[in-house]
Amino acid sequence: RLKKFPLKEKAVVVVLEYCSALFDVRKTYTEKAVNALLESVADDYVKVRRYLIEYGYLGRRPDGSAYWLRE
Repeated sequence: RLKKFPLKEKAVVVVLEYCSALFDVRKTYTEKAVNALLESVADDYVKVRRYLIEYGYLGRRPDGSAYWLRE
């Protein structure tokens, strides 16, 4: 379980790669479902979700109603 989000870029990418593997490319997720998946691996799941979006692993509707794994 990830207690603290890493500061180094290489470690951030490793964490995001691992977390992105939790998602199915054929599915869309609610914010609640994304949080539930990420909460199982990280204490600060909100930060992980934000980084997944910023780094392009997850797509997100502008209103936050749907998330999906980018190919």
